Formats: sequence, structure tokens, C-alpha cells
Amino acid sequence: MSAPPVPLLSVFFPMWNEQDYVERAVRAAEDECQRLQGLGEIGDYELVIVDDCSTDDTAAIAQRLAAADPHVRVVHHEVNRGLGGSIKTGFDSVRGDVVLYTDADLPFEMLELGRALRVLRHYEADMVSAYRLDRTGEGPRRAVYSFVYNSLVQAVFGTRVRDVNFAFKLVRRHVLDAARPVSEGSFIDAELVIRAQRLGFHIVQIGVDYFPRTRGISTLSSASTIRRMLTEMRELRSDLAQVTPVTR
Repeated sequence: MSAPPVPLLSVFFPMWNEQDYVERAVRAAEDECQRLQGLGEIGDYELVIVDDCSTDDTAAIAQRLAAADPHVRVVHHEVNRGLGGSIKTGFDSVRGDVVLYTDADLPFEMLELGRALRVLRHYEADMVSAYRLDRTGEGPRRAVYSFVYNSLVQAVFGTRVRDVNFAFKLVRRHVLDAARPVSEGSFIDAELVIRAQRLGFHIVQIGVDYFPRTRGISTLSSASTIRRMLTEMRELRSDLAQVTPVTR
């Protein structure tokens, strides 16, 4: 007997000054969701843009897309809250039974969403976390930074996820309800995985082809971002002492 389709799939994008990417990201997600709907994999879908007080045309483009398509919604921040704040707003805003969040620059081909949904179903997973198969395109500095960061998270928290900060995580609703992260910075990706693992949820990893950003600026390897991530790591270590596996 085949598993029933996902009643409602949510895809959300945290965005700050992404005018060059916003329409392409929404169109790619829309195409894949319509394909999955046609195959009976999902019943319905929603696409949510979290505009983090952008200073370019991101908000205007997002509003235009939402006005033309009832599947698209936009949530605006009145002040800039950073990546962590945007992801938390996304978690609070989406309605889906299964949720995918990813970056506006589409670091992977959206067709991978269908594969991740099949893995989620066939392996009875609670979360699918993707890792980049080839990271040479992002340059040696970022590659070294990511290696050190992933190794540090694995050593400190005992995680088994090899690319903890990659913006491709497909999550069931009950995981978000139980493992709600609190970080306001870029550590939020790792925090979600760490909390989910500590709570005993089943995480499956898949490798995907990686497409580095070609426009705009990534701030994930800036000194201020790294300092904030280290601070939030220390805070999470203290908080995890009170986290115990859920009973399912």
C-alpha cells in the first residue's frame, strides 16, 4: 500500500536584497510543486517569501508575484533580523505538513525536492538534510571555513550531518513543533539539526549537485557572523542539558 500524498507542502525563502533571484526562485519552486501535484505526491502547496527589510526591489517583486498567484505569500520584517530571524519567521508563518526552506539563489536544482520527498516517505524519516557533492565552485576560503565549522559542530554536539549549514532541509511539521530553534544568526541551521537529533528524530542525508551564488553577496563567512555563531553555539550547549528524546 503506497503512502498518502503530503496534504500541504510549504516552501519558504528567507530573503534580504535578493532582487536578482526572487522571481527565478519562486518560478522554480512553483514548477516543481506543480509537477509533484500532478504526480499525486502532494495535495497542495504554498510558497512563502520572508522579506527581511530589503532595501532593493525584493519586496516589490515579491508582492507582484503574490498578487498574481494565490499560492505565493509574502511576510515582511519592519527591521532587519538576519538569517536566523527570517527562518524563525518562516517557521511561524508556514502552514504545511512538510516544510522546505532554502536560499533565494537556488544552490541546488529544485527537482531535488521530489527526490527528498520520496526519501522522507520511503525511509520514514523526520528530516532530509542535503549535502553538497562538490564544493570547489565556492572557492578555497569558503571550503576551508565550511570544513572547519562542520568539524567543530560534529565534535561539540556529536552530530552526524556532514553539511550542517547547507540550506536544503525538508522537515515534517512535528519536528518544527518540538525542535523550534532560537538562534537569530546563521547558527540556526545547525541548531535545528542538533535539536532534532537530540530529540531522537530520524534524519536522512542525500547528496546534491551544488550551484554557487553568481550575484549578490554572501555574508556567512564574515567575522561578525562567525563570532555570533560561536556565541550561539555556547548558548545551545547549556540549553541542551534540558532536552530529552520525545516519545513517539
